Amino acid sequence: MQILVVEDEPKIANLLRRGLLEERYAVDIAENGEDALHRFEVNNYDLVILDRMLPKKDGLEVCRAIRTENTDIPIIMLTAKGELEDKIAGLDSGADDYITKPFAFSELTARVRALLRRGGNADPAILRLDDLSLDPARHEVTRANKTIVCTAREYALLEYLLRNQGMSLSKAQILEHVWDYSYDGLSNIVETYIKYLRKKLQVEPNSVALIHTIRGYGYVIKTEKPHV
Repeated sequence: MQILVVEDEPKIANLLRRGLLEERYAVDIAENGEDALHRFEVNNYDLVILDRMLPKKDGLEVCRAIRTENTDIPIIMLTAKGELEDKIAGLDSGADDYITKPFAFSELTARVRALLRRGGNADPAILRLDDLSLDPARHEVTRANKTIVCTAREYALLEYLLRNQGMSLSKAQILEHVWDYSYDGLSNIVETYIKYLRKKLQVEPNSVALIHTIRGYGYVIKTEKPHV
């Protein structure tokens, strides 16, 4: 499941990203309304968490624009304004739910799960490559009919790769999507987790390698070995 979080406060955005990643959702962050609409145009999201007050384009404008393109995607609006009029404005713009800041993260994730159970977003397609399968609904990974146990971060990385299979992904793209640009831990974190995944995906001695290195750039997941 891919979620777009539109939030201009870095601290809140990072907390939401980390919490949702721990729940095994793939997460993108947009810091303003224009960035949100651009990301929505080029990515296939299952749900949007949208702040009411945003620079460049506010949350109501972004919500209406998203609704003109997709009438089904669930949208949760966040706001520091708790007045009834503001809630009505958010719902009238196309939001499915409305949460006032500050809020408990457990409440947010409960509402995310409830909305994802509705309609066409409740049962996403299983991602497959060769004998590898990832089930976004059950958060299960199997290869050659063997279950692969992944950490939340490994799962998010593998799902991102599979949703972009055959595409060369830079380390910066992976870091932004699975971690975030403000990550200040190990500089080789992407390489480290790619190594973890490669080891786990080698379920048999003769298992075909699926994750390939693009020298000096990043990685691609595919059955054929790419030219480097």
